[in-house]
Amino acid sequence: MLVGVPTETKVHEYRVGLTPAGARELSARGHQVLVQRGAGLGAGLADEAYEAAGAQLVDGAAEVYARAELVVKVKEPQPDECAMLRPGQVLFAYLHLAPDRAQAEALLASGATAIAYETVTDAGGGLPLLAPMSEVAGRMAIQAGAHALEKAQGGSGVLLGGVPGVAPAEVLVLGGGTVGLNAARMAMGLGARVTVVDRSLERLRQIDELYGDRVATLYSTRDSIDDRLPRSDLVVGAVLVPGAAAPRLVTRAQLALMRPGSVLVDVAIDQGGCFGTSRPTTHDAPTYEVDGIIHYCVANMPGAVARTSTFALTNATLPRVLELADKGLVQALADDVHLRNGLNVHAGRITHRAVADALSLPHTQATEALAP
Repeated sequence: MLVGVPTETKVHEYRVGLTPAGARELSARGHQVLVQRGAGLGAGLADEAYEAAGAQLVDGAAEVYARAELVVKVKEPQPDECAMLRPGQVLFAYLHLAPDRAQAEALLASGATAIAYETVTDAGGGLPLLAPMSEVAGRMAIQAGAHALEKAQGGSGVLLGGVPGVAPAEVLVLGGGTVGLNAARMAMGLGARVTVVDRSLERLRQIDELYGDRVATLYSTRDSIDDRLPRSDLVVGAVLVPGAAAPRLVTRAQLALMRPGSVLVDVAIDQGGCFGTSRPTTHDAPTYEVDGIIHYCVANMPGAVARTSTFALTNATLPRVLELADKGLVQALADDVHLRNGLNVHAGRITHRAVADALSLPHTQATEALAP
């Protein structure tokens, strides 16, 4: 199979969908790899390393899309990239279609097949291709939130860990999944007081067993969130419903409960955000203020630490890329229900129920869509 790797074009996106090690694995199995020149530079991966691994370098994205049977990316295709997709071609990337009708319609119109990293599952019910970036984003949420709390950034001027004689900051984490747990660990490491809110009692028990009284746990209700907001300096939105739009847990009216200069970090912004006042931002202009509350809603947070993120992501995605290349789309999806769960769009049809429901579009079962 001919596998293509274009340079990412989203603002301040420096990751790349395949490392030279991945190119070498594909080449060793008899596959061809096309890499756009400069695609790996943001992650510190030189063109020469790809050539040494057996990849062919090409000058532009147009050639990658024109020739590749399987396109491996990181972030969702931008409008000009969607226009280059064609029927029968496979796109493998993060898509986050639920809040993005324009992208969904462009993918449907292209006739291509789109497999979303974020809905590929595993035997334990997890999301193995989302987990690495959730780990990065959870840790970065605290780093970004701590910076946004600085007075020069518009924040309240609170240091997360405090100092002797001065209380540490209060951090509220909404969601106890991979993002939330990593955010809590980072906040604890900086000396903050941490509360995790979740609707899974089993998850709350796990967190309690791991960290004891170092982390407070609360069952998620409107009352419990309302009770914590007035005393929270930093709130991290870390909720996820696979494939679907994120639930809105904090409304604009609830911002009035918070102290001026407090910070919201919305890690769920790729799925529409979990705060009613959230809108996507970029690393160029990461924050904005609503009613005295600082919002950090960068939609590709891990892109800022591109080298770490690229290796973490491709460690997880490479086995799936090899599976698709070795077997071809139909056989790979027939053999692996978890990879099949990643299928979001095929030949002009939505094949993931949560995505279809979020966009109010017709849904076709993946097995039906793939049938000859």
